[in-house]
Amino acid sequence: MSLQSVQADLAARAPDLLVEVTQASTATVQLAAAVHGVEPGQIAKTLCIRVRDEEFLLVTRGDARLDNQKSKIAFGGRPRMLGAEDVLRLTSHPVGGVCPFGLPAPLPIFLDVSIKVYDVMIPAGGDTHASVRLPVDRLAQLCGNKWVDACLPPGDAG
Repeated sequence: MSLQSVQADLAARAPDLLVEVTQASTATVQLAAAVHGVEPGQIAKTLCIRVRDEEFLLVTRGDARLDNQKSKIAFGGRPRMLGAEDVLRLTSHPVGGVCPFGLPAPLPIFLDVSIKVYDVMIPAGGDTHASVRLPVDRLAQLCGNKWVDACLPPGDAG
């Protein structure tokens, strides 16, 4: 139902956006970048994180990594990545298809400033063979416009 929940969410909030379902898997950043003909940074990676007892999503560029020190500052505590069962419970999306759309309940969603170098990002679409191509400003609008600096892009030593 995850793909359908994303399609229903976008039909209601952004009917001009299309969930693209592909024959080839888009379950990893590298696979998605190859399928869509973009660099890995343009694939929006949605991370499910817990800090103390708060769970939330962080959308970052596909080639960035979560930085512990920056994350502690951004979120007020040490971030813990959630396991596959908690990701499914929280988002209804399987690992490899996690995105900030079609969620079963409202969740805080943050966007990492590292994605601002791109005009267009491609998050997953609730399935390991689905994606959505959209402008960064539209992604931010649909996710609530909460920006943080929590990740290190490639080549950034911190």
